[in-house]
Amino acid sequence: MSPAGGPSGALIALVGELIERAEAAAPGILPVIAIVGAQGSGKTTLARAAAEAFGAVQVSIDDVYLTRLEREAMAREAHPLLLMRGPPGTHDLGLMEQLIDSLARAGPDDTTLIPDFDKRGDDRWPLSCWREYRGRPRAVLIDAWCLAALAVPEHDLAMPINALEQQFDRDGRWRSLVNGQLDGPYARFAQRLGGTLFLRAPGFEVVHRWRCQQEADLLGVAPEALPAHERDRLAGFIQYFERVTRQMLDGHVDADVTVQLDEHRRAGGPVWRKSSPRV
Repeated sequence: MSPAGGPSGALIALVGELIERAEAAAPGILPVIAIVGAQGSGKTTLARAAAEAFGAVQVSIDDVYLTRLEREAMAREAHPLLLMRGPPGTHDLGLMEQLIDSLARAGPDDTTLIPDFDKRGDDRWPLSCWREYRGRPRAVLIDAWCLAALAVPEHDLAMPINALEQQFDRDGRWRSLVNGQLDGPYARFAQRLGGTLFLRAPGFEVVHRWRCQQEADLLGVAPEALPAHERDRLAGFIQYFERVTRQMLDGHVDADVTVQLDEHRRAGGPVWRKSSPRV
């Protein structure tokens, strides 16, 4: 897989196989397939390509973040780090459930609004800006970095792993809250998934470079031309994701199929971990 060339046909076919397995296991139920992995691993690109190939709809968990006001309230009431969107606990999983239910009920002429989030403005776009999907899709493909991530024992959270945790979460309260979200709302939502594909990075050390490449693409510049202040900003940002990403790389993820990526995001062969999808 490469940002320029897009996902390989083999990866797209894997998503199609997950859809078929979910359809066979639960006829008549709209399949919900998650594509998960570290920032910059190509989740969204793969989900979009597979959605086009199989008559599905692509939805990003990034588009159902809680609103700025909701996160500000959590930051006041629970922990200041919850203001930052991204980690478990900052998504509106109820909105995602409602969206899936609406798509499942949709007739051929029905239109469903797909939520959208303004990352520059750090808030959800108004309904008038949401994209429209017409009809009932064959499947819902959710690109979501942390869906199907598994909680870890509390003692694994004891020591900070980066400067963010050392400075702003010395007592471990934030990381415990995030871990509790994985074990609670996110685990319950994952029960609805008909399959999960995990794009496994070779290590956390590549995530900053991948994320910088993404940002360069968004700004329309070459990766080497990305300003130093942007690189520093992204280095700080990915610390919010680091602990759960490392846990997933260490096997704390409930994936039906794992595809190992190399540092250039080229995919190796899949490793199936389940003989049948969740129902």
